Amino acid sequence: MKPLALFIFFVLFGTIAFAQNCVNFSTPGDTVVIDTTNHQRMLLGYCNRQSFQDTSFSWWFNSVYDMYEMDSTTALNFKDKLDNVKITIVMGTWCSDSHKLVPKFLRVLDYLKFSKDSTTIIAVGRNLKGRENETEGMNIKSVPTIIFYKNASEIGRIIESPKETIEKDIYNILKG
Repeated sequence: MKPLALFIFFVLFGTIAFAQNCVNFSTPGDTVVIDTTNHQRMLLGYCNRQSFQDTSFSWWFNSVYDMYEMDSTTALNFKDKLDNVKITIVMGTWCSDSHKLVPKFLRVLDYLKFSKDSTTIIAVGRNLKGRENETEGMNIKSVPTIIFYKNASEIGRIIESPKETIEKDIYNILKG
């Protein structure tokens, strides 16, 4: 009986160890996989702000978020225009542009006390696809892509980096 128990132990242990390297659910709904290009962990699919507190991502997310000095005057100019706006952020945790833009963008939203329920974050792989078909129909060609919706219609995007500043780009999208 001991050889059978040892066999089962090693099969289960091996499966669990392998799964930890390939897929790990950090917080409910998050999928962390290993990027085959740089062999680092990356998020795929829908995620939330807590996802970025995983040590694989917190080193870049928290430092950029904390150091960003926003243009609060411009931000306050569009605060009232955020009513009924929904925002979808499509990003890659492997992408340097996402590392630079997403934490800053989220800091602006936090400053304005924008509802976290009105923000959707979708992490994609290098093929610009998430875990399933989360970005289908969004016409994602580069990341990050931040899409603004009002009354279920797209009203604008920020793609890869702002044209002016994050705050001025948001203001220009919302004033239209």
